[in-house]
Amino acid sequence: MSRKKTKNAGLGMGLEALIKSKTRDKPESEALSPQEKPEKKDKKVSQGPDDDSNLNVVTMEVKKNPRITLWSARSAAVLRYLKKTRPEFSISKEASRLIEDAVQEKYPEIWEMFSEI
Repeated sequence: MSRKKTKNAGLGMGLEALIKSKTRDKPESEALSPQEKPEKKDKKVSQGPDDDSNLNVVTMEVKKNPRITLWSARSAAVLRYLKKTRPEFSISKEASRLIEDAVQEKYPEIWEMFSEI
């Protein structure tokens, strides 16, 4: 079976899936017909009795090791190109800024839960 390669498919695209594409005419959710669109779920984050414990565990883990790992050949190529062509360019700083912006936009309520970090 051959897999058809789609531009900015989202799943498995790493950083590209988080960052809005400037080349995409419409977000993928708008490209679907009304019959094909998935039902919207309530995006509100509910806090239960275990959530304080989870917040504490996650906070301690992140304070010990704030790194994340992702694979994205195209993003790696772009960032490495910028590193070679722009003096003082930092791949880590740029990737952090892009990911933080995307995560904050996609999950604002959870982002606020970790405002003390």
